Amino acid sequence: MKRNVLVFGSISGVISVLWFLIAMTFLDFGTHMSLGMILGYTSMIIANVFLVIGVKNYRDKYNGGVITFGKAFKVGILIALLASTVYVVTWLIYYYTSGSNFMEVYAECMNKELIASGASAAEIAKQTTEMKEFMVMYRNPFFNAAMTYMEILPMGILFTLITAIVMRRKVPKVS
Repeated sequence: MKRNVLVFGSISGVISVLWFLIAMTFLDFGTHMSLGMILGYTSMIIANVFLVIGVKNYRDKYNGGVITFGKAFKVGILIALLASTVYVVTWLIYYYTSGSNFMEVYAECMNKELIASGASAAEIAKQTTEMKEFMVMYRNPFFNAAMTYMEILPMGILFTLITAIVMRRKVPKVS
């Protein structure tokens, strides 16, 4: 099981990281924040396909075509955790070495969207204050890591649940 988790978790993590690195290199997030989010979550969906493949591979190749919900969930969640950790570690390295103005750019984009939506001056001031408080908390690496896990891990958990339900099999499939 360890080899299976390492292989498919690494592939999934690398897919998320490659998109992230490409996006941070070529997209101007000050003007394309929404596009970046859409493409980022799309890459996470693609990456999680390897979670499904990893559970199926474990069931068929290493477990004789049989797997319980619990075992499928365990394999899937380990793949999701490994992929998420690869993503989080890469983000932390990026953020603390070259992307430390990300939150300022993000806050500015959020402010522009609020103004464009016709929000009142009080709503804009409230969001500006909340974003300044959030930016202070985000400088803490533990808080930053927790927030980054919350970006990617819930999708991995959802894929794990669905995969464990769909892949469970009590008797081997007869060919």
